[in-house]
Amino acid sequence: MTAAGGRTGATRAVVRAPAPRLTYLVKQAELAIRAQLDRIVGRHGLTTLQYTALSVLERNPGISSAQLSRRSFVTAQAGNEMVAILERKGLIERQPSPAHLRIRLVHLTTAGAALLDSCDAEVDALETRMLHGVDAATRRQLRAGLESCTANLHDGAASSDVTRRSR
Repeated sequence: MTAAGGRTGATRAVVRAPAPRLTYLVKQAELAIRAQLDRIVGRHGLTTLQYTALSVLERNPGISSAQLSRRSFVTAQAGNEMVAILERKGLIERQPSPAHLRIRLVHLTTAGAALLDSCDAEVDALETRMLHGVDAATRRQLRAGLESCTANLHDGAASSDVTRRSR
């Protein structure tokens, strides 16, 4: 500025903030989805993790509690507690495995399948709202990209574990 208050010939560089990291955007989306899922399934007397477990069982009937825990993103201990709660609610049942008598396989009950169906209708609406304005080709690319990212991270964790064990 000059003494008279006018600008001098010098210009200021415009500094632009970098775009947020993709990991940050994925986490923001996860948190927004989780808040909506908590609200939806809560109205049906479930937690999001219980809903996830029922969804996993629908796609994978007759898996063990340990497999269910891993696929539902909980520890084995938390998974055992969740299975017990879902069994008390009459949403799942456990039956001995014909191959391994100590392992009990988990299945949805008719009541569990019905409750899952009622939740799924609202979750479908949530996904529709989330993907509003995103065309089918982009949706396929998004799905493929997220699946690749997940596989890459799982592969990276496995190779890191091998590297640590070989030291």
